[in-house]
Amino acid sequence: MTTPFALDPLMLTVAPNGAYKTHEQHPALPLTAQALAATAKACLEAGAAMLHMHVRRPDGRHLLDAQAYREATAAVRQAVGSQLVVQITTEAAKIYEPAAQMAVVREVLPEAVSVALRELHVPGVREQELSAFFQWLVAHRVMTQVILYDATDVRDWQDLCRRGVIPEGPWFLLFVLGRYSAGQTSSPNDLLPFLQAHDGMHPWAVCAFGAQEHACVLAAAALGGHVRVGFENNLWLRDGRMAPDNAALVAQAAEGIRWLGRPLATADQVRERFGRVSASG
Repeated sequence: MTTPFALDPLMLTVAPNGAYKTHEQHPALPLTAQALAATAKACLEAGAAMLHMHVRRPDGRHLLDAQAYREATAAVRQAVGSQLVVQITTEAAKIYEPAAQMAVVREVLPEAVSVALRELHVPGVREQELSAFFQWLVAHRVMTQVILYDATDVRDWQDLCRRGVIPEGPWFLLFVLGRYSAGQTSSPNDLLPFLQAHDGMHPWAVCAFGAQEHACVLAAAALGGHVRVGFENNLWLRDGRMAPDNAALVAQAAEGIRWLGRPLATADQVRERFGRVSASG
């Protein structure tokens, strides 16, 4: 049964840093645990319920490391308690292989994680291994968001679910708009192929590149989806000015979402939706 639009809290996530951007692109990009903690607090106050978190090496390069994730998560928890869901990433960033991506999740045992299907469902990974990893995620109640880059990814995901390679679980899909478009800029129209392919089995969110991020946010919110904003994908406000910080993008999204009549989810509402009772349980 579909939840009435006005009663379905929208899950607003902030992705404040990503794997690639540097301070040369924006001085407020949070690259350390303490900077992530300060960003988390500001974005919570602006309306976010989830933090999509990357960690970096001292030289700024992308990192998948259990201890670095633990330290950053602890700093965020000290700043906001359990008021944000903390989601780590397994992004390869052309550095890490699937074995390392899956291993860091098992070592960290995070509250939440995002995984890109096309990075794990590759010829070097047997379907039994992929299935075992997703079964582990279900067994340990790790809130898992599956990143899909196009309609082909959506169909691949559905095929794996249909054949039982992916077990039943409270999966959360992320549609990445415009990843392979010219200049890597997104448009609300980029959402249409995803929705045409989507079977409605799992909730979905969008993230979008470039200056039309806010238009994509409104389109997704109006169509019953959820959203992710932040410096990982976009630095610009809807009026063309560079955003002063991640919280400004969150506040802009929150305002538009409320204008459409969607309530914003709290972190505990997100946890309840995906079968967790607390940040640690």
